[in-house]
Amino acid sequence: QLQFVESGGGLVQPGGSLRLSCAASGFSLDDYHIGWYRQAPGKERAGVSCMSSSGGTTNYAESVAGRFIISRDNSKNTIYLQMNSLKPEDTAVYYCAAAQDRGWYTGSYYLEYGMDYWGKGIAVTVSS
Repeated sequence: QLQFVESGGGLVQPGGSLRLSCAASGFSLDDYHIGWYRQAPGKERAGVSCMSSSGGTTNYAESVAGRFIISRDNSKNTIYLQMNSLKPEDTAVYYCAAAQDRGWYTGSYYLEYGMDYWGKGIAVTVSS
């Protein structure tokens, strides 16, 4: 059974950093594009960042570009999101996701429309 276990969320002060982790089980991430999404209170879920299955291409939402870094460790079957210079507007539930590589990757598509498989989400609160 395909599952994700997210960790690393919590409360952080503005300007601080957090690293989210998402461990996959039941399948190998090797042949999957990966992504992180978030849903802020009262808003729809939105794409934060995604990465191709090869790891060679990454995409970021404008609001997080230069502050967040997506990465993957296929040997650990784990996805990461390093979040730096956090702002109160980054407060949200964050979801990891994966989409099977069907021979193409378009980051803007995945940021807009999401992926096939989803974690349950983990809360991040940025507040003083």
